[in-house]
Amino acid sequence: MPAAAPSEVHADAWATAAAEDLEAERARRRARHGAPPGSAAEEFRKLVDAVAGKLSDLQSPLLGAVAGPAAQQVVRQVVQQAKAAVEPVIERNPDVFDHLAAAGSELLAAYRSAVQDQERRWTARDTPPRDPGERRDPGDEPGPGERIDLD
Repeated sequence: MPAAAPSEVHADAWATAAAEDLEAERARRRARHGAPPGSAAEEFRKLVDAVAGKLSDLQSPLLGAVAGPAAQQVVRQVVQQAKAAVEPVIERNPDVFDHLAAAGSELLAAYRSAVQDQERRWTARDTPPRDPGERRDPGDEPGPGERIDLD
């Protein structure tokens, strides 16, 4: 007996199944690791909000009880002005922050590469150790201490 033909054939079943699998994997990763970071502009906005919140909540014991509320009001006003100045920059130039983040990553990778190469040279001694009696500088006078070669 021939198999029954499906009543409805989905035109792009493979793409639909792949999309469902991808979404399930993303949900699993979100559950395990939390939400992925947003763009650099969104992360910068979160940083500005967090710093502004901390500064607004800051108590100033140095100013005393009388000047405390006035000082807090001044801090809140300065924080609001700073946020008002930063927000339009973030809105108009979100790609700039992505480029800056990428440039920072590239600089970090270059620095890491340079440091690793230098460490490799320091730790990998392919020259045989020197004879302790051999002096590098002929003008060195023998002393009570041992000469340490820093090269």
